[in-house]
Amino acid sequence: MRIPADHVTWHTAIRSYPLRTLVLSGLAMALGAGLTQQIAAQSDDAPVPAELAAAAVAEPSWEVPHLSWGHPNLEGTFTSRDMSGIPLERPVQFGERASLNEEEYLQRVGGGPGGLAALRAGEEFEGEARLQLSALDSSEVGTRTFGYNSYVIEPANGRVPALTAEGQQRQAAFRGGQSNGPYFTTANFSYYDRCMTRGISGSIMPSLYGDAMRIVQSPTEVAISYEMLHDTRIIPLDGRAFPDVGFSQFMGASTGHYEGDTLVVETRNLTDKLAIGRYAHSVDAILTERFTRIDPDMIDYVVTVDDPRTFTAPWTFRLTLTTQPDYEILEYSCHEGNFFVANALRAEKQYQQRVAEAQAQGAPIPAREISDGGLDIYQAPSSAQAVDINAAE
Repeated sequence: MRIPADHVTWHTAIRSYPLRTLVLSGLAMALGAGLTQQIAAQSDDAPVPAELAAAAVAEPSWEVPHLSWGHPNLEGTFTSRDMSGIPLERPVQFGERASLNEEEYLQRVGGGPGGLAALRAGEEFEGEARLQLSALDSSEVGTRTFGYNSYVIEPANGRVPALTAEGQQRQAAFRGGQSNGPYFTTANFSYYDRCMTRGISGSIMPSLYGDAMRIVQSPTEVAISYEMLHDTRIIPLDGRAFPDVGFSQFMGASTGHYEGDTLVVETRNLTDKLAIGRYAHSVDAILTERFTRIDPDMIDYVVTVDDPRTFTAPWTFRLTLTTQPDYEILEYSCHEGNFFVANALRAEKQYQQRVAEAQAQGAPIPAREISDGGLDIYQAPSSAQAVDINAAE
């Protein structure tokens, strides 16, 4: 039987499997060495972090299922919902400790500052009523709570390595979009703003909603479809060569192979117009993704970033992707519901008008604010403020 997360203590879970299982499943580094030292003073009804309830950890005899042609079965729809609230980089006070202790974990589970229970309690709308809300009002929450301290697991301190001099310049010049303007050209908007793409890592990292992927396998390819923003990657397994280095794409060029029960995907030829975990990168960046099923409802997704032009050392982050009840990947009709570009341009026009009025009166230039003239660029406009973006002024 799998260990139910709500009814097993950490010390019971730890004693229920040998350390060998942790090593073989690749979770020893994820759990952190200090976790096994927290056995002594646990209560019998304390919740256990979701990573300890994974079948690969809790059941020594559990085996990864395989498809009829022998490849490990990774198929299904998985989201990063349960990774919400975990920072990309580890707060410095944790040092090299990769997991929360029991007190810290209970704080995350409970209703304290940043507690997931408090977040879920704030969801007042359910069912069809939620369809009437803006995306910002109806953020999705997960069903499990993990004890990770950060996404980054290498280096050991859980921090992204220092940037090179070139990397610092690239990061300073990078514009991720959804900022406070100015908005003069399309270059002032990110590809996300314009409903084009979020890139490989951005498409699955937790956002407000829609951070899901669907994995479909064949003997010769793996297809990964992302809900936000409608990208699908076709990953060949035949060992073909990468295109010339002068050729780049939003999702790069990928090739895959299996190492035991892990799908390994190497991606090159990435554009430098997108970020990896908020960090700009060069066109020479190489991503190595590793997909390992650790439970019927969980996949460990580990990504190594190797870009010597930008970072002083490679670094690795990990998300445990999970299933969610009745979750379906739906069509992402971004253009149809995208108010951001029109609203930002409208707000920019209003701001420029205020600047012109101030200059005419000899008054100080007004400060640029996210809301100009009472119009929040992140919200749908009222009917009185709505603009037909297909109509020329």
